[in-house]
Amino acid sequence: MTEEAVQLLIEEGIENAHVEVADTRGSGDHFQAVVISDTFVDKSLVQRHRMVYEALGSIMTNEIHALQLSTLTKSEWKK
Repeated sequence: MTEEAVQLLIEEGIENAHVEVADTRGSGDHFQAVVISDTFVDKSLVQRHRMVYEALGSIMTNEIHALQLSTLTKSEWKK
């Protein structure tokens, strides 16, 4: 799995998202992602993470072993 593929899946699954992804081990199965979207307004941290997991679908359980997430609204990002 590539950083670009993970980024694309999240962007397709979360409306108006800005996504930055890094492969933390260079192994294609451990990633860090920052996802910024106003879709997260009034959502709990758990709800936000579930939205990202849903966007990734079965890849989250089959190809990605670890995913460190930061999920922020645009106003949270500006702070």
